[in-house]
Amino acid sequence: MAAPIPSPPSPPTPPTPPGAAGTTPRIYRDIPDLPAIPRIPTLPPATVPATAVMAPRRHPWAAVCRLLIAAAAAAAVTAELLIGPPAHVLSHFTIQSNILLALVLTISAHRAWTARRPLPAGVTGAAVLYATITALVHHVLLAQTTPPFSITDAPATHPLWQSVAGQILCTATPAAALLDWLLLTAPDRLHLGQAAPWLLYPLAYLAFSLARGQLLAPGTADRYLYPFLDVDHHGYKHVLGNALLLGLSFSALALLLIALDHVRPNPTRRHRPKTGFRLQPPVG
Repeated sequence: MAAPIPSPPSPPTPPTPPGAAGTTPRIYRDIPDLPAIPRIPTLPPATVPATAVMAPRRHPWAAVCRLLIAAAAAAAVTAELLIGPPAHVLSHFTIQSNILLALVLTISAHRAWTARRPLPAGVTGAAVLYATITALVHHVLLAQTTPPFSITDAPATHPLWQSVAGQILCTATPAAALLDWLLLTAPDRLHLGQAAPWLLYPLAYLAFSLARGQLLAPGTADRYLYPFLDVDHHGYKHVLGNALLLGLSFSALALLLIALDHVRPNPTRRHRPKTGFRLQPPVG
Protein backbone atom coordinates (compact mmCIF):
# COMPACT_ATOMS: atom_id res chain seq x y z
CA MET A 1 0.00 0.00 0.00
CA ALA A 2 1.41 3.27 -1.04
CA ALA A 3 2.13 5.98 1.59
CA PRO A 4 -0.06 9.21 1.41
CA ILE A 5 1.41 12.18 -0.29
CA PRO A 6 1.98 15.00 2.27
CA SER A 7 0.21 18.33 1.50
CA PRO A 8 2.39 21.35 0.87
CA PRO A 9 2.87 23.60 3.88
CA SER A 10 0.63 26.75 3.99
CA PRO A 11 2.39 30.09 3.58
CA PRO A 12 3.11 31.91 6.80
CA THR A 13 0.56 34.56 7.86
CA PRO A 14 2.09 38.04 7.72
CA PRO A 15 2.23 39.80 11.03
CA THR A 16 -0.62 42.29 11.77
CA PRO A 17 0.69 45.84 11.99
CA PRO A 18 0.04 47.76 15.17
CA GLY A 19 -3.33 49.53 15.25
CA ALA A 20 -4.80 47.34 12.49
CA ALA A 21 -6.47 44.77 14.68
CA GLY A 22 -10.15 44.33 13.95
CA THR A 23 -12.07 46.62 11.54
CA THR A 24 -11.76 49.85 13.55
CA PRO A 25 -8.39 51.48 14.10
CA ARG A 26 -7.34 51.84 17.70
CA ILE A 27 -7.31 55.63 17.50
CA TYR A 28 -11.05 55.72 16.63
CA ARG A 29 -12.00 52.94 19.03
CA ASP A 30 -10.47 54.74 21.97
CA ILE A 31 -12.47 58.02 21.40
CA PRO A 32 -15.75 57.96 23.35
CA ASP A 33 -19.05 58.55 21.52
CA LEU A 34 -19.82 62.23 21.16
CA PRO A 35 -23.31 63.47 22.02
CA ALA A 36 -25.57 64.44 19.13
CA ILE A 37 -25.51 68.11 18.23
CA PRO A 38 -28.90 69.58 19.11
CA ARG A 39 -30.83 71.28 16.32
CA ILE A 40 -30.36 75.01 16.35
CA PRO A 41 -33.79 76.67 16.52
CA THR A 42 -34.68 79.16 13.83
CA LEU A 43 -34.92 82.61 15.34
CA PRO A 44 -37.50 85.05 13.98
CA PRO A 45 -36.11 88.19 12.36
CA ALA A 46 -35.68 90.91 14.95
CA THR A 47 -36.69 94.46 14.17
CA VAL A 48 -34.27 96.96 15.61
CA PRO A 49 -36.04 100.19 16.58
CA ALA A 50 -34.63 103.40 15.26
CA THR A 51 -34.03 104.67 18.78
CA ALA A 52 -31.56 101.81 19.38
CA VAL A 53 -29.17 103.11 16.74
CA MET A 54 -30.11 106.79 16.56
CA ALA A 55 -31.09 109.18 19.30
CA PRO A 56 -34.65 110.56 18.98
CA ARG A 57 -34.78 114.05 17.55
CA ARG A 58 -37.12 116.85 18.50
CA HIS A 59 -38.88 118.94 15.86
CA PRO A 60 -39.88 122.15 17.63
CA TRP A 61 -40.70 124.11 14.47
CA ALA A 62 -43.05 121.39 13.25
CA ALA A 63 -44.70 121.32 16.67
CA VAL A 64 -45.26 125.09 16.64
CA CYS A 65 -46.73 125.03 13.11
CA ARG A 66 -49.12 122.22 13.97
CA LEU A 67 -50.24 123.93 17.15
CA LEU A 68 -51.01 127.10 15.21
CA ILE A 69 -53.10 125.20 12.65
CA ALA A 70 -54.95 123.31 15.39
CA ALA A 71 -55.60 126.55 17.30
CA ALA A 72 -56.99 128.25 14.17
CA ALA A 73 -59.32 125.32 13.49
CA ALA A 74 -60.49 125.22 17.11
CA ALA A 75 -61.11 128.97 17.17
CA ALA A 76 -63.16 128.86 13.96
CA VAL A 77 -65.24 125.93 15.22
CA THR A 78 -65.84 127.74 18.52
CA ALA A 79 -67.00 130.86 16.67
CA GLU A 80 -69.50 128.84 14.64
CA LEU A 81 -70.79 127.14 17.80
CA LEU A 82 -71.30 130.50 19.51
CA ILE A 83 -73.30 131.86 16.57
CA GLY A 84 -75.49 128.94 15.55
CA PRO A 85 -77.28 126.06 17.31
CA PRO A 86 -74.56 123.67 18.55
CA ALA A 87 -76.38 120.50 17.45
CA HIS A 88 -76.91 121.92 13.97
CA VAL A 89 -73.33 123.19 13.66
CA LEU A 90 -71.76 119.96 14.88
CA SER A 91 -73.74 117.97 12.31
CA HIS A 92 -71.76 119.43 9.40
CA PHE A 93 -68.95 117.49 7.76
CA THR A 94 -66.89 120.70 7.70
CA ILE A 95 -67.00 121.04 11.49
CA GLN A 96 -66.35 117.37 12.15
CA SER A 97 -63.36 117.21 9.79
CA ASN A 98 -61.82 120.32 11.37
CA ILE A 99 -62.31 118.95 14.90
CA LEU A 100 -60.55 115.75 13.84
CA LEU A 101 -57.79 117.77 12.19
CA ALA A 102 -57.28 119.87 15.33
CA LEU A 103 -57.02 116.76 17.53
CA VAL A 104 -54.59 114.97 15.19
CA LEU A 105 -52.36 118.02 14.80
CA THR A 106 -52.32 118.67 18.55
CA ILE A 107 -51.18 115.12 19.26
CA SER A 108 -48.65 115.30 16.42
CA ALA A 109 -47.30 118.58 17.80
CA HIS A 110 -46.81 117.04 21.24
CA ARG A 111 -44.97 114.07 19.76
CA ALA A 112 -42.77 116.28 17.61
CA TRP A 113 -41.91 118.46 20.63
CA THR A 114 -41.07 115.51 22.90
CA ALA A 115 -39.20 113.48 20.22
CA ARG A 116 -41.69 110.63 20.33
CA ARG A 117 -42.75 108.45 17.43
CA PRO A 118 -45.22 110.17 15.07
CA LEU A 119 -48.83 109.13 14.76
CA PRO A 120 -49.63 106.25 12.38
CA ALA A 121 -49.58 107.41 8.78
CA GLY A 122 -53.15 106.18 8.25
CA VAL A 123 -54.49 108.52 10.93
CA THR A 124 -52.62 111.55 9.61
CA GLY A 125 -53.58 110.72 6.03
CA ALA A 126 -57.26 110.41 6.96
CA ALA A 127 -57.27 113.82 8.64
CA VAL A 128 -55.59 115.43 5.62
CA LEU A 129 -57.99 113.68 3.22
CA TYR A 130 -61.12 114.84 5.06
CA ALA A 131 -59.81 118.41 5.29
CA THR A 132 -59.06 118.39 1.56
CA ILE A 133 -62.55 117.04 0.83
CA THR A 134 -63.99 119.90 2.90
CA ALA A 135 -62.09 122.49 0.88
CA LEU A 136 -62.91 121.00 -2.51
CA VAL A 137 -66.63 120.54 -1.80
CA HIS A 138 -66.92 124.08 -0.46
CA HIS A 139 -65.16 125.79 -3.36
CA VAL A 140 -66.65 123.61 -6.12
CA LEU A 141 -70.22 123.06 -4.92
CA LEU A 142 -71.07 125.54 -2.16
CA ALA A 143 -69.24 128.82 -2.71
CA GLN A 144 -71.63 130.08 -5.43
CA THR A 145 -74.97 128.80 -4.13
CA THR A 146 -78.01 131.05 -3.80
CA PRO A 147 -78.87 131.74 -1.02
CA PRO A 148 -75.32 131.63 0.37
CA PHE A 149 -74.47 128.44 2.21
CA SER A 150 -74.12 128.88 5.98
CA ILE A 151 -73.05 126.39 8.62
CA THR A 152 -74.91 128.26 11.37
CA ASP A 153 -78.24 128.48 9.48
CA ALA A 154 -78.15 132.28 10.06
CA PRO A 155 -75.76 133.86 7.54
CA ALA A 156 -76.69 137.47 8.44
CA THR A 157 -76.27 137.21 12.22
CA HIS A 158 -72.55 137.97 12.40
CA PRO A 159 -71.43 138.28 8.77
CA LEU A 160 -67.81 139.20 9.53
CA TRP A 161 -67.30 136.45 12.10
CA GLN A 162 -69.00 133.88 9.93
CA SER A 163 -67.04 134.89 6.85
CA VAL A 164 -63.71 134.70 8.65
CA ALA A 165 -64.58 131.41 10.36
CA GLY A 166 -65.80 129.92 7.08
CA GLN A 167 -62.60 130.89 5.27
CA ILE A 168 -60.51 129.39 8.04
CA LEU A 169 -62.46 126.12 8.10
CA CYS A 170 -62.80 125.65 4.35
CA THR A 171 -59.60 127.20 2.99
CA ALA A 172 -56.87 128.05 5.51
CA THR A 173 -56.75 124.94 7.68
CA PRO A 174 -57.07 122.42 4.80
CA ALA A 175 -54.29 124.15 2.86
CA ALA A 176 -52.07 124.40 5.96
CA ALA A 177 -52.67 120.75 6.87
CA LEU A 178 -51.79 119.64 3.34
CA LEU A 179 -48.57 121.68 3.40
CA ASP A 180 -47.67 120.31 6.84
CA TRP A 181 -48.14 116.78 5.53
CA LEU A 182 -46.08 117.48 2.41
CA LEU A 183 -43.21 119.38 4.04
CA LEU A 184 -42.94 118.14 7.62
CA THR A 185 -43.74 114.42 7.57
CA ALA A 186 -41.80 111.40 6.35
CA PRO A 187 -42.98 110.01 2.98
CA ASP A 188 -43.60 106.48 1.69
CA ARG A 189 -45.73 105.39 4.66
CA LEU A 190 -49.16 105.10 3.04
CA HIS A 191 -50.43 102.09 1.09
CA LEU A 192 -53.43 101.21 -1.04
CA GLY A 193 -55.07 99.17 1.70
CA GLN A 194 -55.76 102.37 3.65
CA ALA A 195 -57.94 103.99 0.96
CA ALA A 196 -61.03 101.84 1.58
CA PRO A 197 -61.16 102.41 5.38
CA TRP A 198 -60.79 106.15 4.82
CA LEU A 199 -63.98 106.19 2.74
CA LEU A 200 -66.08 104.57 5.47
CA TYR A 201 -66.51 107.89 7.26
CA PRO A 202 -67.92 109.81 4.23
CA LEU A 203 -70.23 106.86 3.60
CA ALA A 204 -71.40 106.87 7.22
CA TYR A 205 -71.90 110.63 7.04
CA LEU A 206 -74.12 110.23 3.96
CA ALA A 207 -76.28 107.75 5.85
CA PHE A 208 -76.41 110.09 8.86
CA SER A 209 -77.39 113.10 6.74
CA LEU A 210 -80.21 111.26 4.97
CA ALA A 211 -81.48 109.72 8.21
CA ARG A 212 -81.43 113.10 9.93
CA GLY A 213 -83.49 114.61 7.14
CA GLN A 214 -86.08 111.86 7.45
CA LEU A 215 -86.35 112.24 11.21
CA LEU A 216 -86.99 115.99 11.08
CA ALA A 217 -90.46 117.23 10.29
CA PRO A 218 -91.15 118.17 6.64
CA GLY A 219 -90.75 121.89 6.05
CA THR A 220 -88.04 122.31 8.72
CA ALA A 221 -85.43 124.87 7.71
CA ASP A 222 -82.18 123.21 6.60
CA ARG A 223 -83.69 119.79 6.99
CA TYR A 224 -80.84 118.52 4.86
CA LEU A 225 -77.45 119.96 5.71
CA TYR A 226 -76.06 120.31 2.18
CA PRO A 227 -78.01 121.40 -0.92
CA PHE A 228 -76.71 118.54 -3.09
CA LEU A 229 -78.13 116.08 -0.51
CA ASP A 230 -81.55 117.74 -0.31
CA VAL A 231 -84.07 114.99 -1.06
CA ASP A 232 -87.02 117.40 -0.89
CA HIS A 233 -85.72 119.38 -3.86
CA HIS A 234 -83.93 116.72 -5.92
CA GLY A 235 -85.42 113.36 -4.95
CA TYR A 236 -83.57 110.24 -3.88
CA LYS A 237 -82.50 109.25 -7.38
CA HIS A 238 -80.72 112.53 -7.99
CA VAL A 239 -79.23 112.66 -4.48
CA LEU A 240 -77.88 109.11 -4.71
CA GLY A 241 -76.40 109.94 -8.10
CA ASN A 242 -74.65 112.94 -6.55
CA ALA A 243 -73.42 110.74 -3.71
CA LEU A 244 -72.02 108.19 -6.19
CA LEU A 245 -70.12 110.87 -8.10
CA LEU A 246 -68.78 112.32 -4.87
CA GLY A 247 -67.73 108.87 -3.68
CA LEU A 248 -65.81 108.22 -6.88
CA SER A 249 -64.15 111.63 -6.58
CA PHE A 250 -63.19 110.94 -2.96
CA SER A 251 -61.75 107.55 -3.95
CA ALA A 252 -59.64 109.16 -6.67
CA LEU A 253 -58.48 111.80 -4.20
CA ALA A 254 -57.44 109.13 -1.69
CA LEU A 255 -55.47 107.24 -4.36
CA LEU A 256 -53.84 110.48 -5.46
CA LEU A 257 -52.80 111.18 -1.87
CA ILE A 258 -51.23 107.72 -1.57
CA ALA A 259 -49.43 108.05 -4.91
CA LEU A 260 -48.16 111.49 -3.94
CA ASP A 261 -46.79 110.04 -0.69
CA HIS A 262 -44.58 107.65 -2.69
CA VAL A 263 -43.07 110.25 -5.03
CA ARG A 264 -42.55 113.27 -2.78
CA PRO A 265 -39.07 113.90 -1.32
CA ASN A 266 -38.24 113.23 2.29
CA PRO A 267 -37.92 116.55 4.14
CA THR A 268 -37.05 114.87 7.47
CA ARG A 269 -34.05 112.86 6.28
CA ARG A 270 -31.00 113.42 8.41
CA HIS A 271 -27.63 113.76 6.71
CA ARG A 272 -25.03 111.39 8.09
CA PRO A 273 -21.88 113.07 9.43
CA LYS A 274 -18.63 112.36 7.64
CA THR A 275 -16.44 109.82 9.44
CA GLY A 276 -13.15 110.61 7.69
CA PHE A 277 -13.06 107.42 5.61
CA ARG A 278 -15.28 105.54 3.25
CA LEU A 279 -15.45 101.95 2.09
CA GLN A 280 -13.83 101.13 -1.24
CA PRO A 281 -14.85 98.27 -3.57
CA PRO A 282 -12.60 95.19 -3.33
CA VAL A 283 -9.63 95.03 -5.68
CA GLY A 284 -9.49 92.28 -8.26
